[in-house]
Amino acid sequence: MSSPTEVSPLYQVLDAPAEPGAPPASPLPTPDLLRLYRGMVRIRTVDSRMLNLQRQGRIGFYGTATGEEAAVVGSGCAFEPRDWIFPALRQGGIALLRDYPLDLYVAQCVGNSADLLRGRQMPCHYSDRRIHFVSWSSVIATQLPHAVGAAMAARLRRDPVVCGAYLGDGATSEGDFHVAMNFAGVYRAPVVFVCQNNQFAISVPIERQTASAGIAVKAAAYGFEGVRVDGNDVLACYLATRKAVDKARAGGGPTLVEAVTYRRGGHSSSDDPSRYRDERVTEEWARRDPILRFRRWLEARGLWNDPEEERFQTEVKSAVDEAIRRVEAAPPVDPGSMFEDVFAEMPAQLRAQRREALGE
Repeated sequence: MSSPTEVSPLYQVLDAPAEPGAPPASPLPTPDLLRLYRGMVRIRTVDSRMLNLQRQGRIGFYGTATGEEAAVVGSGCAFEPRDWIFPALRQGGIALLRDYPLDLYVAQCVGNSADLLRGRQMPCHYSDRRIHFVSWSSVIATQLPHAVGAAMAARLRRDPVVCGAYLGDGATSEGDFHVAMNFAGVYRAPVVFVCQNNQFAISVPIERQTASAGIAVKAAAYGFEGVRVDGNDVLACYLATRKAVDKARAGGGPTLVEAVTYRRGGHSSSDDPSRYRDERVTEEWARRDPILRFRRWLEARGLWNDPEEERFQTEVKSAVDEAIRRVEAAPPVDPGSMFEDVFAEMPAQLRAQRREALGE
């Protein structure tokens, strides 16, 4: 077992050396490989377009996963549709992987009448029980005890699902991280913690958050396994998370997967990262781009090419633009809706407030 100051090995697949003279092996069937690649491209395209909307004043807030797509898609694809996802800020792409409609994704950020949540939630807080995707809270790390609780409830109901508890490195500095990890370890909850260690908790670098050698090693204190993976290697993220999911489903208890990556953009559309970090490091990480890295791997095996890339890029951009056009054409939310969805039957005092507010 690693000591708190000993860096755990970084699990990689894309750069792993092959056996001498052996043909290039593929750890997954081709359709699965292409799903991973297309998922990463789709998220980056959506993120870029949505960030532009925020800059144009058409939505109020957005948080991108640029440079972290491998960690999102690789881990997200490792869970089965029956499993529940408890995301943090940058895992909206997992909802898209689960066939969350793009119109609803856009509408949640716009917050008009096309939004199922009727504009009551902050942007990027997607939620849909049909795809087993629970809204995160802007209060950091609160989703972690929720995920563990849901996992324990599933066990009590003999429901063979696994819960995915997502967090950033900043969440490990919160008490809820300890509470969730400790409870999961003691009761062997069927939960997989996936930490996207992107080096910064807004402006606080990882070395100011912990004296331990990364995040994965923290699992040892709670009595279960921690795995450190290359977060820019989509296959490593998938295979490590899939192994953890299978173990949890079989009754083997929780795992903490640390995906070591880098946040190339700001914490959100409200942040200027150049004020607190050396952007030369950002440029270095950009050269390790997870999408380009995987594309080259696919091309080397004859599974992808320039015409396919051009067709898919056109398809995704067109789908995003059409979704934005449809959503922005929807009218604003009815002001009277603020009084609804609280009580099964609206009480007299609330009816009076509604009449006063709407001038009825």
